[in-house]
Amino acid sequence: MSRDARWKALLELLVERGRLEVEEAAAELEVSAATIRRDFDQLAEQQMLVRTRGGAVVHGVSYELPLRYKTARHASEKQRIAKAVADLLAPGEAVGLTGGTTTTEVARALAVRSDLTSGSPALTVVTNALNIANELAVRPQFKIVVTGGVARAQSYELIGPLADGVLSQITLDVAVLGVVAFDVTHGAAAADEAEAAINRLLCERAERVVVAADSSKLGQRAFARICAAESVDILVTDTAVTAETLRRFEEAGIRVLAV
Repeated sequence: MSRDARWKALLELLVERGRLEVEEAAAELEVSAATIRRDFDQLAEQQMLVRTRGGAVVHGVSYELPLRYKTARHASEKQRIAKAVADLLAPGEAVGLTGGTTTTEVARALAVRSDLTSGSPALTVVTNALNIANELAVRPQFKIVVTGGVARAQSYELIGPLADGVLSQITLDVAVLGVVAFDVTHGAAAADEAEAAINRLLCERAERVVVAADSSKLGQRAFARICAAESVDILVTDTAVTAETLRRFEEAGIRVLAV
């Protein structure tokens, strides 16, 4: 197992359990305890975990994995959600995509849609996510607009006031939001306030707003609010959503697609 793969696995285990012991992690990953100690030390230097005697704990209660270390949690659900979101978008539309693992899958689903292989443009995509722009820029039929801003290492998203100048000059047909949490009372939210501010601007410039979120994020709260639930037109989630959660969103006037 490569170091990068090992680090991904360690961080996933740490987020799930909150605490990991060296011997426990070594057994899980089938490597030596000395290797795990070295990994823990290096990850602690990058402030991605807190080293303890004999192990490690997550870095604070609002711990957020950098995008490059998020592996395939809920991968099949996210891919189904992404295809359903992509199918909601019509050729020729202007679409805003926020950063995140689910919206990255939306971008990939758009890239392989047979009816979007040509056009002038087939789709206009406005994004503050560098990884999404990078994936779609090789598709000449897509017009890619990247907001200005300062890159945030955890999510590859551009944040800050420089994005305001671009977003204030455009209008969108659809904004697709990747969120950390979405709740009827507390709305859609992100972990970082600067990301939330850019996502909020995308919503304000859009005719309709789609939240793409697996069911584990529903009914949850996060630090920085993006928008109120009533600002969202469609929620696309997976079939593990509970009947009660589904009912609450529908009563709030949100169309829910469970795929």
